[in-house]
Amino acid sequence: MSSHPFRVADALAVLGAGFAERTVAINVHGDRIGYRQWGERGPVVVLLHGISSSAASWLPCAQVLSHNMRVLAWDAPGYGSSTPLADVAPRAADYAVRLQAWLAALDVTPDAIVGHSLGALMASAYVAAAPAAMQPKCLLLLNPAQGYGQPGQQEKSRSVQAQRLATLDQLGIDGMAESRHAHLLRPNATDEERAWVRWNMKRLNDGGYRQAVAMLSGDDIGAYLGKRPASTPAQIACGDVDGVTPPQGCEALAKTFDLPFALVPSAGHASYIDAPDAVAGWIEHAVLSQSQTPKRQDV
Repeated sequence: MSSHPFRVADALAVLGAGFAERTVAINVHGDRIGYRQWGERGPVVVLLHGISSSAASWLPCAQVLSHNMRVLAWDAPGYGSSTPLADVAPRAADYAVRLQAWLAALDVTPDAIVGHSLGALMASAYVAAAPAAMQPKCLLLLNPAQGYGQPGQQEKSRSVQAQRLATLDQLGIDGMAESRHAHLLRPNATDEERAWVRWNMKRLNDGGYRQAVAMLSGDDIGAYLGKRPASTPAQIACGDVDGVTPPQGCEALAKTFDLPFALVPSAGHASYIDAPDAVAGWIEHAVLSQSQTPKRQDV
């Protein structure tokens, strides 16, 4: 699909056929995780979406990866058909507990966990706490949201939370999707690409989104990356025209933790939609080679 102009109608047809939604119970309480899978063999790549998205949004990238990998993309708790968390103001560690339970229910150990935006916080929290047997071979943070829970960020944290919730209260999910979808893509994204982001945003759940806003406002990715086992390598990449989590901030995070950093050319915040082939190539290289990469490179 990525070798031709993107069309939502084609994506929806492929979504139902090759990347259909599944659910699995993850504990005795009946909590469930909704997810999508593409590919049956090869390394296991786990994809975690961001605050305004879903498992389905990964379709263009997942299709490329599925040629030689088994792709698993979840709907985070409170998204899609995934059971919300109990806490109204959860932290990334709470999502990570569900992530570990989901992987255990599927009886898989991930070769790579790829966290996009808010999903990068969840992925980092998972690596910080997962036992050695459940650690991925690599942690990949794509356009990472860093959170506003760092010391001294209290005012910014309150501002971000108030602004996001006010937008939701004023516009609702549909209105938010209409007004915000274009901000996630490169400036010259096609109408069909923008429609794909909008389609995914319109499927947000009000309660799940509010929980995710609380996590974004109150948590700190650095606190988790500081606990990453030295045996679990990590990399960071960012779209070169990302206006949501700009490249400078992503590169600064990489420097803080001495991680390789890559730019995704001609890509905004939703870089895996803007440039699915480039992002899939970055993931494949990390998974298949596990080789040393420069501190900074272009994808």
